[in-house]
Amino acid sequence: MLDLKFIRENPDLVRSGLLAKNAAGRLDELLVLDEQRRVIAMKLDDLKAVKNAANDDISRLIKEKKDPKERILSMRSTAAEIDALEPGLKDLDEKISNILLFIPNLPHSSIPVGGPDKNRVVRTWGEIPKFNFKPVDHIALAERLDIIDFKRATKISGANFILYKKAGALLERALINFMLDLHSREHKYVEVLPPVLVNAASMQGTGQLPKMKDDMYHLAGDDLYLIPTAEVPVTNIYRDEILPESELPIYHTGYSSCFRREAGSYGKDTRGLMRVHQFNKVELVKFVKPETSYAELELLVANAERIFHLLNIPYRILELASGDISFSAAKCYDIEVYAAGLDKWLEASSCSNFEDFQARRANIRFKGKDMKKPAFVHTLNGSGVATPRTMIAILENYQRADGSIEIPKALQPYTNGLTEITL
Repeated sequence: MLDLKFIRENPDLVRSGLLAKNAAGRLDELLVLDEQRRVIAMKLDDLKAVKNAANDDISRLIKEKKDPKERILSMRSTAAEIDALEPGLKDLDEKISNILLFIPNLPHSSIPVGGPDKNRVVRTWGEIPKFNFKPVDHIALAERLDIIDFKRATKISGANFILYKKAGALLERALINFMLDLHSREHKYVEVLPPVLVNAASMQGTGQLPKMKDDMYHLAGDDLYLIPTAEVPVTNIYRDEILPESELPIYHTGYSSCFRREAGSYGKDTRGLMRVHQFNKVELVKFVKPETSYAELELLVANAERIFHLLNIPYRILELASGDISFSAAKCYDIEVYAAGLDKWLEASSCSNFEDFQARRANIRFKGKDMKKPAFVHTLNGSGVATPRTMIAILENYQRADGSIEIPKALQPYTNGLTEITL
């Protein structure tokens, strides 16, 4: 969340940032409540000082064997005033906290202002594949080769779930293992395997709750949430901790299934693997010092790009505009892969710098020997990468005229000797 002191001292800057993110944010109400709270807090501080002085006087009078009755009465009167004011302060604290939880992070000054039409293509890589036949989409390929069963997945769970089978299941597993090995060995991330059920505090720490509650799968009986991304449990590894400065930066990579209700996706393309409720993803999460976080963001993007280099999948990188970045992000890059059958660019990775926004919510700090007090870390995360649209790009870009699919060379060490998928 944003620092209340920062909001108080920079209301116009915050208001401009909220406008750029198309977020209303109850800023004026927050500022009024903050002023009310400060008045009460100052009065309470004064009363507590009076009470403490009275207690000291009472102790002194008792030691001097003098009658403390008058001071005791005055102290009780002051204590009653304190008791009368404290519930109001607590109520204001709760109201302020509730508003702060709904205020998004401010967009970084370097990004374009506006909606998705203002997103900038930063760079592209690779060549669009050319075929001497008309390429088909991944749905037709998967059904013809019997490697993804969309109909039975719907029977088992409902619409927009996936049942990989045969070489499809093998290819999915190969892709996950390939990515984990690359990030842990070449990029030096420490691998973790996190739980997929988390508590509300974890969801609040990374910014999913309370703002995006409708997109979450919630187990009411246990008050646990299915994670929308491994970003949630991995970031919360260090919730309420102070990290030694010498340990930063910390890099983690982790695989998980991800679960999203996609409550706001009505009318969007939901065919095949395009938009599903459960999918696999390898996540990259960083905990870094504030002064290095934007250099770390560029490196994070490069780490995710490396996947597509090795798979030889053409992609482009978009710098997202202020109205298109997530609630918690200050700056975000999307990596979009090209899919020949659909003839579309598809988002397969998002890489974001949250600055200290998540760290404040999750209370993740660091301290060095020369620091007077702990400071909040900056957190970053990126998909490294999500499998559904990467799978689309592999199936569609590596298809052949006879309907078979070549397996990318980078994945072949993980496919038990399989080099192609045929009927």
